Amino acid sequence: MKFVTKRIHAFLDYPVAVILIILPYILGLGSSNPLALYISVVTGVAAFILTLLTDHNLGVYRVVPYKVHLIVDFLVAIVFILVPFVLSFEGIDAYYYWINGAIVLIVVSLHKPEVAI
Repeated sequence: MKFVTKRIHAFLDYPVAVILIILPYILGLGSSNPLALYISVVTGVAAFILTLLTDHNLGVYRVVPYKVHLIVDFLVAIVFILVPFVLSFEGIDAYYYWINGAIVLIVVSLHKPEVAI
């Protein structure tokens, strides 16, 4: 039951990048460790740049293959799940990363493979 297409993923990428930049400030992340705020913001900026460079509908320069983009998304999800343990995040700081990591893993796992024509 994989339904997240390359096109759907492309439309999700920019808003997600912006959310990763803005939401930590709104939620007041960083109470257990200041890195809880900065990791998300840096990841959001990197995600925005990656989206600009990805070979999909909304990519501007299209130099990064879409499969590489998916691998990066997967790796970021794993890092987001592990970082609260490694950096001793607590409370909202930890939950923010665990929830985001889980959502990205779900989206990547629901990706519909492209059919070669």
